[in-house]
Amino acid sequence: MEPAHGPGDALDRAVIFIGPPGAGKGTQAKELARLYGVPHLSSGDMFREHVSRGTPLGLKAKPIMDRGDLVPDAIVLEMIEDRIARPDCRHGFVIDGFPRTAAQAERLSELLEHHGMGKPVVIHFVIDRGLLMRRLTGRRMCSVGGEIYNIYDRPSKVPGRCDNDGGALIQRYDDSEEVIGPRLKAYDQQTAPLVAYYRRQSVLRDVDAAAGVEEVTRRVMKILRNAR
Repeated sequence: MEPAHGPGDALDRAVIFIGPPGAGKGTQAKELARLYGVPHLSSGDMFREHVSRGTPLGLKAKPIMDRGDLVPDAIVLEMIEDRIARPDCRHGFVIDGFPRTAAQAERLSELLEHHGMGKPVVIHFVIDRGLLMRRLTGRRMCSVGGEIYNIYDRPSKVPGRCDNDGGALIQRYDDSEEVIGPRLKAYDQQTAPLVAYYRRQSVLRDVDAAAGVEEVTRRVMKILRNAR
């Protein structure tokens, strides 16, 4: 897809994606970042970077991550602040996977204001729960190259085998129905106050995430143009 914005048009803001696992946030975040030439920030990537570099923040986070515990807000926010202070974020950025709570959202708003970025645009990915379950439980990954298929919507030509390298297609443990159900329930409980917080700030826009990838991108771009 070609860029949908005019030449020289800058994002100049933070764009936050909120939505359940499997709603397509990561795909859309990468595409939007590409179209605008800004970074795509992921809290998971930031953790891994700090740990691999052995930074003070990474040294704090590593034992917590190794135990499988949630990294405290204070450490997460330090990593976020470190990242958005870098020069490549001066024209904006796209972030998914953060914030997860209203308290994190409040602190993030303070950081954005401190860096002169104003209010974010928050895009809420809305999708029918049945379709979401179909997407997640039908997802299969190539055990060799990591390509993603879906047995319902994007099957491989030969069942159980990757089209590219013939690798076996596997279902990840966290894509099983037994795991997905509790994950989605936890997401709903945790995220409802966050969505309500951003609605009160008048910065949240809903997007129908059930459409195809390019159509969702088009709708996201329209939201951003209207928000300018």
